Amino acid sequence: MTGPIFDTHAHYTSRSFDADRDEVLSALPGAGVVGVVDCATHSGDAAQVLELSHRYPFVWAALGIHPQSLIEEDAATLCRYGGDWRRELEEMRPLFEDPRVVAVGECGLDHHWPVPAQPQLELFEAQLQLARELDKPILVHDREAHAETYALLEKYRPRGIVHCYSGSAEDARRLTAQGLYLGFGGSCTYKNARRALESLRAIPLEQVVLETDCPYLSPQPVRGKRNHSGNIQYVGELIAQTLGLAPETVFETTAQNARRLFGL
Repeated sequence: MTGPIFDTHAHYTSRSFDADRDEVLSALPGAGVVGVVDCATHSGDAAQVLELSHRYPFVWAALGIHPQSLIEEDAATLCRYGGDWRRELEEMRPLFEDPRVVAVGECGLDHHWPVPAQPQLELFEAQLQLARELDKPILVHDREAHAETYALLEKYRPRGIVHCYSGSAEDARRLTAQGLYLGFGGSCTYKNARRALESLRAIPLEQVVLETDCPYLSPQPVRGKRNHSGNIQYVGELIAQTLGLAPETVFETTAQNARRLFGL
């Protein structure tokens, strides 16, 4: 067993876990997993995320509206609310009172997919405002939208994590100087991960957290297979090798970082 592993960003409500979700989650403590933050991407999966957080003592919930939910036909944002994310977010508000909810998200900006620019900017800003109002950290999705994402983070100065960090080492220093944590997962083990490793070398380990984004982004040794929180062992070992540290130091420090951020 490796660990302690704290997965700060997972999606166990994904359909790919429908056949064996309980089996997978029940096995995680045996793989060294001490914590998981499971993330909703719209109101349609929020109830299931909350249910998992109450069933498993090591699972906590993050609730938000992902920018892609503005265009995905099966997301509640579109199919239930007709794109009226303001009403959806307002109706989600009572859910944040649940003590198992530790963050706002997953939310942010995405220019990889054809999501309309202005609505997603307004949606992200609304969730930054909500996180500030609730005094909760925020889990930030930033895909091919660095400049706009960083500008809003500079404006609102939230606590939180830039999930699946893909920016430069210079930006990593600037974001962590702001107090943000950077999330690293399976993609930093890929052959083209030079920028991620440079960023890791540029910032304090005390502002690094580990994640899966499971079922996606499996680390290189298991790439192509469905991801799960136990696979973070490969990420932690790679980071330890990159920084010249013992793997135990990386796992223990990043787990402490997650607990500190989420107030656990």
